[in-house]
Amino acid sequence: MSIASHDTASTPLPHPSSAQDAAAEPGREAPIADWVTIEDLDRDPFPIYARMRAEAPVHWVPAINRYMVVGFDACHEVEQDADRFSADEEGSLMKRSMGHSMLRKDDPEHQIDRASYGSTLRPATIKNVWMEIFAKNHRTWMDHLLAAGPGADFVWDYAAPYTADNLRLIMGFHSATQEDMQRWSQTLINGTGNYADDPEVWAQAERSSAEVDAAIDEMIPYLLRHPDASLLSGLASMPIPMEAIRANLKMTIGGGLNEPRDVLATTVWALLNRPEQLAAVQADPSLWGAAFEESVRWVAPIGMYPRQVTQATVLDGIRLPAGAHLGIVLGAANRDASRWDNAEEYDLLRPKQAHLAFGGGQHFCAGTWIARAQVAQVSLPAVFAELPGLRLAPPEASVDKGWVFRGMTQMPVAW
Repeated sequence: MSIASHDTASTPLPHPSSAQDAAAEPGREAPIADWVTIEDLDRDPFPIYARMRAEAPVHWVPAINRYMVVGFDACHEVEQDADRFSADEEGSLMKRSMGHSMLRKDDPEHQIDRASYGSTLRPATIKNVWMEIFAKNHRTWMDHLLAAGPGADFVWDYAAPYTADNLRLIMGFHSATQEDMQRWSQTLINGTGNYADDPEVWAQAERSSAEVDAAIDEMIPYLLRHPDASLLSGLASMPIPMEAIRANLKMTIGGGLNEPRDVLATTVWALLNRPEQLAAVQADPSLWGAAFEESVRWVAPIGMYPRQVTQATVLDGIRLPAGAHLGIVLGAANRDASRWDNAEEYDLLRPKQAHLAFGGGQHFCAGTWIARAQVAQVSLPAVFAELPGLRLAPPEASVDKGWVFRGMTQMPVAW
């Protein structure tokens, strides 16, 4: 699991509250959260978020050289205003690791790239093509879990290979394996968080980047002759620069595996720790969708993304100078007590309320419906139906970790 802290260059920056272009703005200076450490965030960020939200919706955090935006209203405002808060951040390590993908572009450039993904990810294609493939992959990896027997790790014996195989076929990497997908995803993500400038991390990311490029070059001629519903097949016949194709596919490998893998394991873990809620969803299968949505609210699998301020401004009462680097902390916004009662708890029966786990505005996650389908519609119901008496074995052996990407890193089970 990546412990990436932010997505920009590692040169320490001073607290910029006294910047001349911010001095004349109304509002107050951001509190300095010099007590926050990356290690504490990685272990358990939620008490940190609660303390920060109680003081201010935005803080300057020296440990990560950026402002952390932790309030729901503030995060939502950023998502809806690309003019003031740009995705095309200067010094982005994501660009170095993966190339300049749509995640680091603003409209209209972002929309051109995003539109190329449309047909593969639209609900009709999911229903007509991907659902059957998800069911087949579930069967393969459920059989693998059953063969491993009680004591197997739910994350690494089922959730990770299942979602990796799904992503492999969605993307059109027929010549790759699910192991390739997992390796590429983790090493490319680690590159986006390489603020210590570790040469081995860069070497691993560069090797994976080269492997992905080679797989793309191998598959494009094949898919031009044998088109299918995959992303790469659609992109192969579009007038899009190869540089953009490569960057967007690497971005998809990075986020498209972690998100469904982590929400799947987190939801199972949450339900196994709450027998009354598990009983409710088993009695009413229409609640599997609610179990999924509450899980991504409770533990946002992609917990933070960067933005850069384009002009001196005020965000929810906090002054920000032009050029400031922000971390939009969805993992904090989704537990804002001003929006949800008992927000720190998992409760799939709570009244429906929109969350920010999939982002918003022009960068709303294009893979949202794919994630919901493979997890809530296929995997979750089948896992509990096919593993009677499923339990954590033992409960204290399960480990969750991370804050930019958060999920279960160890989860032995029995049934």
